[in-house]
Amino acid sequence: MPRLSVILPCRNAAAWLPAAIRTIERQTFHDFEVIAIDDGSVDDTRAQLDDWSRRDVRVHVLHPGRVGLIGALQLGTAGARGELIGRMDADDLAHRRRFEMQIGLLDRDAALAACGTRIRYFPRASLKEGARGYERWINALTTNEEVERDLFVECPIAHPTLVVRRSVFERVGGYRDAGWAEDYDLVLRIWQAGGRLGNVPRVLLAWQDRSDRTSRTHRRYSRDAFRRCKLHFLLETKARGRDLVIAGAGPTGKAFSREAGRRGARVVAFMDVDPRKVGQTIHDAPVVRPERIGDFAGAFGLAAVADAVAREEIRQSFRRAGWIEGRDFCAVA
Repeated sequence: MPRLSVILPCRNAAAWLPAAIRTIERQTFHDFEVIAIDDGSVDDTRAQLDDWSRRDVRVHVLHPGRVGLIGALQLGTAGARGELIGRMDADDLAHRRRFEMQIGLLDRDAALAACGTRIRYFPRASLKEGARGYERWINALTTNEEVERDLFVECPIAHPTLVVRRSVFERVGGYRDAGWAEDYDLVLRIWQAGGRLGNVPRVLLAWQDRSDRTSRTHRRYSRDAFRRCKLHFLLETKARGRDLVIAGAGPTGKAFSREAGRRGARVVAFMDVDPRKVGQTIHDAPVVRPERIGDFAGAFGLAAVADAVAREEIRQSFRRAGWIEGRDFCAVA
């Protein structure tokens, strides 16, 4: 029984797969198996995987035909034998100590259900500011407290770095197609079930940024889908049965208000510092200055802005009013 099962879905990955394989073969931690799923590739992916499995008895290859990413992940995890389940993508590169350091973190903290690592996107020359901002943001989240604080901003664990205890993975139901990002959905269900989350505070994965990545092209990863996902879990947990106060009367706040209305939640106020917005009504809710936040005690606050600096300013406004982050409000984007 291997300690770690690495799930490696592959779709037309022949151009990058050899480099990814080399980084797995060079790991300092050796007690693992790889379950590689050829998702109906039409290039040399199948041949490369089969050759790898002949060279290394730890490698098992599945050829189910075209099943899609979630189907491939479900097939791969169904056959996993390890105590831990890890992820890797066929176009990424793992630091040689990645498995060692992630398993070490989980061994040191028995309460930790899953962990990721810091990442670095490549190639750098074509990297857009949005990806650079996400890289900076996720690399600042290491402890469970930091991850929980920003849990509803974006997915706080980079999916190709995920390692999760199989007992936890099975308890929450594994991968599913809920209409939004499967990795974020899994991480939120782990958190909802009481699992603690963290990241190794070291860059252990080079994450290839390609314009044709599924996360760039499929509707499951659109802003609307992420918003639906966030509100689904918020209204099941922190904001369950509570009215909402949305801090930020711009596009982000308005979009969250519309989605909240579709889900039957009531927005009782918007909070904003822009004098042009204060006094207006948006979606039947008044726009008020931060000083009036105390008028809405008992509601749950959403710091709904895309800009990180503005997000921190809103957090301070809530705190000055005595609202506690996580209990009375959280940041979303």
